[in-house]
Amino acid sequence: MVRILNIACIALIALTVLGLYQISEKTRVTQMELNRTERHLAEQRRAIAVLEAEWQHVAAPARVQHFAQAMGMNDAASVQLSAFDLLPRRGEAPLNGSPVRQANAQIPAAPATQHGY
Repeated sequence: MVRILNIACIALIALTVLGLYQISEKTRVTQMELNRTERHLAEQRRAIAVLEAEWQHVAAPARVQHFAQAMGMNDAASVQLSAFDLLPRRGEAPLNGSPVRQANAQIPAAPATQHGY
């Protein structure tokens, strides 16, 4: 009886050791995957920081204004669209009773000096 109890305890200890080994291996593999994912995230954050810096350079207002002037554009249309004087007063009928079919702003044609872009 004691001999069977000893063999059962040894078998239980062996199964426990194998279970702990399996858990430690899964932990090691998961830790390696976590480290790889953290490195990938750090690389992506660095890439995003570089792209943000490039975007700030490309979209700088002075640079955009320079290229707009080089292409023959001016900001008169945006000033015309944003003037409060051009909005109709309350009670006036700006559409002469016709229903609104298209609600976008129409910008006057640019001068002939534009380059066709």
